[in-house]
Amino acid sequence: MSRKMVMAIISRDQADQVLEALVSAGFGATFTESRGGVLRQSQLMLFVAADADKVESVLNLIRDHCHTDVAVSEQQALAGTGLEVPLSATTTTEVGYAVVFVWDLEQFHAF
Repeated sequence: MSRKMVMAIISRDQADQVLEALVSAGFGATFTESRGGVLRQSQLMLFVAADADKVESVLNLIRDHCHTDVAVSEQQALAGTGLEVPLSATTTTEVGYAVVFVWDLEQFHAF
């Protein structure tokens, strides 16, 4: 049976729900912390090795437990306008979604 690696980058806020859903459905998962994106927020990279015919189930569990939200942040800058007062700008960014990659595993070993 061929196996696939599913790697999902998810927000820390949603990680526990995703991990619990995967384990409850019988999937094992390994994760590591990462930092990135526009807001440089802490995220988890989640790795699941699954049989090829089970990948859609893994994707559905991730999709069901990762929801998009909007984060608002204020940025201040002293523009070269000659003003001594900082200029403020509000930026909105989508956060909380999952970015998922799937690739073939040539070998899989559990010792």
